[in-house]
Amino acid sequence: MSAQYIGPRCIWGCLGFVADLEWWQGGNFYQIYPRSFMDSNADGLGDLLGIASKVPYLAEIGMDGVWLSPIMKSPQADYGYDISNYTDIEAAYGTLDDFDVLLAACKANNVKLILDLVPNHSSDEHQWFINSENRVPGYENYYTWHPGTFDPVKGEHIPPNNWVSVFRFSGWKWSPIRKQFYYHAFLDKQPDLNYRNRRVVQEMKDVITFWLRKGVSGFRIDAVPFMFEVEADAKGNFPNEPLTGASCTNPDDYCYTQHVYTNDRSETYDMIYQWRALMDEFAQSSDKIARVIMTEAYTSLDNMIRFYGEGSRLGSHIPFNFELISNVNSESTASDYFTRINNWLERVPEGLQANWVLGNHDQWRLATRLGVERTDLLNILLQTLPGIAVTYQGEELGLLNTHLTWEETVDPSACNTQDPVNYEKASRDGCRTPFPWDDSTNAGFSNASKTWLPVNTDYTTMNVKAQKAASNSHLKIFIKLTKLRKQNVLRQGAYDLKLVNDGNVIVNYRSYGNDVAIVIMNFGDSSQSVNVIDAYPDKTLPAQLTVYTASLDTFTEGATQTLSSVTVAANKAVVLTNVVVT
Repeated sequence: MSAQYIGPRCIWGCLGFVADLEWWQGGNFYQIYPRSFMDSNADGLGDLLGIASKVPYLAEIGMDGVWLSPIMKSPQADYGYDISNYTDIEAAYGTLDDFDVLLAACKANNVKLILDLVPNHSSDEHQWFINSENRVPGYENYYTWHPGTFDPVKGEHIPPNNWVSVFRFSGWKWSPIRKQFYYHAFLDKQPDLNYRNRRVVQEMKDVITFWLRKGVSGFRIDAVPFMFEVEADAKGNFPNEPLTGASCTNPDDYCYTQHVYTNDRSETYDMIYQWRALMDEFAQSSDKIARVIMTEAYTSLDNMIRFYGEGSRLGSHIPFNFELISNVNSESTASDYFTRINNWLERVPEGLQANWVLGNHDQWRLATRLGVERTDLLNILLQTLPGIAVTYQGEELGLLNTHLTWEETVDPSACNTQDPVNYEKASRDGCRTPFPWDDSTNAGFSNASKTWLPVNTDYTTMNVKAQKAASNSHLKIFIKLTKLRKQNVLRQGAYDLKLVNDGNVIVNYRSYGNDVAIVIMNFGDSSQSVNVIDAYPDKTLPAQLTVYTASLDTFTEGATQTLSSVTVAANKAVVLTNVVVT
């Protein structure tokens, strides 16, 4: 197969480079799951002061920003994604004073703090919902309500239509107080807010402004495609969603219907654009430093790209790119990755930033899902592609999923399967277990007698302390990558991506002035000899470059490598460069 490629291109378009980048452009972002990062008070739960104590680690591994899964007040029915007060801290994590300590630690270490915003739904314990359920004037339509119908045979009220919850069963819950059903896309303790109500829109804008004034640098916005449902008809009714057919025949399952009336409505994009305008206005009126929006949307590629903006209206700075989460697996080839990478790069609007996401709190761990033997290869891929990289806590260590028994499982997604045999397929607990800092009790995460989820049994060897002490490790490779990423050759350099060696190898040529970095990634099941010179006949390349870093137990860092013949082992990668990084 002849080389296929995309390039050469510039991240910023080919009209020239941007001299002064904003803090988030080309940046590295790290996701923390607060319950599992660090416990400061020996109760078995991570907390804000625990995170604050570890902010120097985030700086050490090269992060520009950190976003926290929800820390706002919550009954924890879905571990923080059910918020009962948007302007207070969940007591299990600390207080607003503790938040200020964390914010100060981030500022001292030059790490921007980003919060998770959950706008689609609140908790049913939020005062807004309590008011709405009790028909308090002004709150009647804060949520989506419907009387349903009465079934005289069953002697009960039945839901108005066939809308199904993501977590299974009907998306409608009967309120004996209001004597109507309310819609919930997720748990019944997570009623959906009604953004067709202008007061709700303003409430959420006030929430955003509250936290901006506190000093956060932006928001990761959860479950964006669910924010709007189809508008009710003249009689106040909502249509049934079409069935998926033979592929899913259980009406309790989310896959039973096609979600054309409850997902990806056009109004959703307008709301993101409104929030972007609000945040840009805040930045302009204060310190002129951008506050960023990250959007979570498991949707079509075209829809993900639409979140960037339309026409003159700007949207998400970082619409999470899930091409490499949704469309590759442990069997995927270099050609598969090449296709997904190019799908995104070809669609990113001129002058805006690509981004790359390989893991998060809703996915099995990178090494478990995409292949243990590819751990370093995938971190090398993530850190050397153009644009922004997002890393979930622990992926820098190559952590594996933790196995939990049915009795230990707490994730609603798994519990609602009601299946003690196959629950783990739906469980997200395996990637949410406590972070392993060292080989002491509870992996150095907590001094409690029991942690909220059990620590992975491999913590005695798979931990930060051990990987720092090793002559080489996944962590040390990751840190080297993030240091190189701060150099212009990766942060704003041109790229030229090619598929070579019969579709087994991806080569990425990055350049900025005289600086060059060449990344060779072998996704094949056998060793590959790559002729980089032949792959780039249009470029004047040096005969040799230095090995900067590579997958464990392959190349010697600092060694000289001839570009006409670079042999890379199966499922491994190497970074070659002339850039000196101190």
